[in-house]
Amino acid sequence: MARSVRAPRDLRTVLQDILPKLVLSPSLAAMLVFVYGFIIYTVFLSFTNSKMLPSYDLIGLDNYVRLFGLSAWTTALINLAIFASLYITICIAIGLLLAIFLDQKIRGEGVLRPIYLYPMALSFIVTGTAWKWLLDPGIGLENTMHLWGWDSFKFGWIKDRNYAIYTLVIAAVWQSSGFVMAMFLAGLRGIDNEMLKAAQIDGASNWQLYRRIVIPLLRPAFLSAFVILAHLAIKSYDLVIALTGGGPGRATELPATFMYSYTFTRNQMGVGAASAVIMLMGVAAIMIPYIYAELKEQK
Repeated sequence: MARSVRAPRDLRTVLQDILPKLVLSPSLAAMLVFVYGFIIYTVFLSFTNSKMLPSYDLIGLDNYVRLFGLSAWTTALINLAIFASLYITICIAIGLLLAIFLDQKIRGEGVLRPIYLYPMALSFIVTGTAWKWLLDPGIGLENTMHLWGWDSFKFGWIKDRNYAIYTLVIAAVWQSSGFVMAMFLAGLRGIDNEMLKAAQIDGASNWQLYRRIVIPLLRPAFLSAFVILAHLAIKSYDLVIALTGGGPGRATELPATFMYSYTFTRNQMGVGAASAVIMLMGVAAIMIPYIYAELKEQK
């Protein structure tokens, strides 16, 4: 009799354990195939003599040697270093300042916060297209200033090889700084007010308060912002295509646009796969230490 009563409970427990796995298994299988499977396949292609179509003739590290011998790849890496350093630094600075501003319990915070966050809701294609219209000397800001009578105003960065990369920074910062602000604002709201009040009673100025207490406590937010922005910078493709198309010349070529060009336009799939693997290694070099640090803190 005891066995007959216990059996339904055991079956219910088994079903409770199996059902979530059954529900998640299609998504897990799709992720294994279409994410990790294609990553492994791309790594394999980087060691083959693939041109227009995949080839299975292994040639070792020849594609990597050729990749780093190409001036276009060197240009893409230099552009990425300029873009990423400015993008990350300016986004973090603006995001922190906006977060501190909103943390003062100002009137209208409920209106300002969505305004700052709104650009992040747009795709980079939309952002790139909008800023292309704005920065184009023929129809954008420069033309508007001329129509208003300011004939000496010049702002043709988007068509200048020396300054075009900075237009990418402007558009990317505009889109991402509000998201960084939200991260810092969440961190600020999590700081114990009693600690801040105690420091003020001890005579700490606002500058000392932020420099010695607030900003050090925001270290997790700084680290998270850096990881997310660095990841976005490395894989930036749609913003470049929409805003500058990689030009003028190769002035705004980034590794992502290089990879697409060599894989699908120049029919050098092996070289394109090698560049994709280098980008993956760059993302992994950022993500793995971050994940390790987070797991270590939890333990």
